[in-house]
Amino acid sequence: MIYRLTLAYDGTDFEGWQRQREARTVQGVLERALLRLAGGAEVKVAGAGRTDAGVHALGQVASFELGRPWETPRLLHALNALLPEDVRGLELRPAAPGFHARRSALAKHYRYTLDIGGVQSPLRRRYAAHAPGALDVSAMRTAAGAFVGRRDFAALQSSGGGVKTSVRSVTRCEARLEDSALIVDVEADGFLRKMVRSMVGGLLAVGRGAWSSAALREALLKRERRGWPAPAEARGLVLLRVVYPPEPRV
Repeated sequence: MIYRLTLAYDGTDFEGWQRQREARTVQGVLERALLRLAGGAEVKVAGAGRTDAGVHALGQVASFELGRPWETPRLLHALNALLPEDVRGLELRPAAPGFHARRSALAKHYRYTLDIGGVQSPLRRRYAAHAPGALDVSAMRTAAGAFVGRRDFAALQSSGGGVKTSVRSVTRCEARLEDSALIVDVEADGFLRKMVRSMVGGLLAVGRGAWSSAALREALLKRERRGWPAPAEARGLVLLRVVYPPEPRV
């Protein structure tokens, strides 16, 4: 039976989502826990988003198959009992045949949080980046609109992604102030490696006056990674939600 798991994790002490032989990853700890629950049989877990090292999630989705059916409340309880404290399953249910956490997804919603006050609270240092100094938030809001639409985002792609195309459809990119933080929400049908962090890096260049909104648009159209501002820090990024087609409960 195929299961669909929604989970949250603090990415600070993980080397990202994807399994690595010599590193602690979210996929790795999930598969080790499921190995015990499956009586020693290997269980392969697919994730909706391959979050990078230091990136967090409140609504990551994973799918996996077990050889025998479980009552889902019992399975979720048992899984959480085996997982480390910085990962928790939030919801678990059987999925329709053929469901795959990444391939079945229609869209993902990421949020980036950037503290812009002079001194960052130590209580937020794991979950928000820090950029003290004046920012032209109005210019950043305008520049964010350049990312919306279906286009080639090669300028934002970091090496190591291994994708066939860098064309994506971004349906939302909005920047707003909330207390002493700048919040950037991005939704798209898919993301390249470090794409959201590169978007925020470009917006910061506009906010600091190093780039104009027109210069950002021009650099995006050139589709060249060279010259694009460095990606923003990983710690400010959270995968909030993954959207799927309506699916009948099994």
